[in-house]
Amino acid sequence: MSTFDDRENAFENKYAHDQAMQFKVEARCNKLLGLWAAELMGKSGDDADAYYKEVIASDFEEAGNEDVYRKLSGDLGASADEATIRAKMAECLATAKEQVMNEA
Repeated sequence: MSTFDDRENAFENKYAHDQAMQFKVEARCNKLLGLWAAELMGKSGDDADAYYKEVIASDFEEAGNEDVYRKLSGDLGASADEATIRAKMAECLATAKEQVMNEA
């Protein structure tokens, strides 16, 4: 195998790893958001677990995080305004990145 092939494989492996890590971070972020929203809605235990799974599933509707925002906004109603939800989304993303990096 040539040096070029080795480098190509290394770049492909790094890309695949980076994509897997990004997916884990986004899923963890959505879990944290779901648990936060569930708490605001008075859900706990199995109900909270089921809700965060709904939030994770909502992220597969379209690219980006607007689908998650719409889910949270619609479900929370007057419990949280746009600024609060978006701030929590940013906070959860940072927390999720830290958690996933510490696990790796």
